[in-house]
Amino acid sequence: MNPHPDTILVVDDTPTNLGVLFTGLRNAGYKVLLNENGEAALKTALEVLPDLIMLDVMMPGIDGFEICRRLKANTRTRDIPIIFMTALTDPVDEVKGLKLGAVDYISKPIKVEIVLARLNTHLTLRKTQQELEQKNLELQEALNAIKTISEMVPICAWCGQKIRNELDEWVSVTSYIEAHSEIEFTHGLCPDCSQGLHAEIGSTKGAG
Repeated sequence: MNPHPDTILVVDDTPTNLGVLFTGLRNAGYKVLLNENGEAALKTALEVLPDLIMLDVMMPGIDGFEICRRLKANTRTRDIPIIFMTALTDPVDEVKGLKLGAVDYISKPIKVEIVLARLNTHLTLRKTQQELEQKNLELQEALNAIKTISEMVPICAWCGQKIRNELDEWVSVTSYIEAHSEIEFTHGLCPDCSQGLHAEIGSTKGAG
């Protein structure tokens, strides 16, 4: 059994539908919450923040479309995937629900196997989206933490190896870059310098 099961809120005014879904989803390892009306569903969604909501369209009082609209208008609940359950067959109704922000439609009578397949798909998509959002946040925080050189920097026109910093001091290029970025330098010799150094050492030995 999954120690941290996904929480599914099921909203339907028909006890038979609630019973079928409760049994099927619980047997599949989900944590299931049930509400029979829109007011209770809105309260539960705000308090619990379920991983997914299965929402009946036709209910007395607040119908499924209005519940969806309110959930999507609230910053705390707008990202929760909503799957409509309905006996309506007019494509206009389906389009209306999708425009309100629902991710899918399931036709009644309810078939548990179809419900489980759709749930798995949309929960996987939501988890992938959350992981991407977290990685983007971490990347943005890393970029914000990096100090960058963005101003015009005066460099010595003669030696080309010293920069005038904000304190009007002439410092080495490497010192300036290390102070204004996250870059750290290691030291080595490029081929030209290496060749010149060997030549200098050779001439020194020859002179000796």
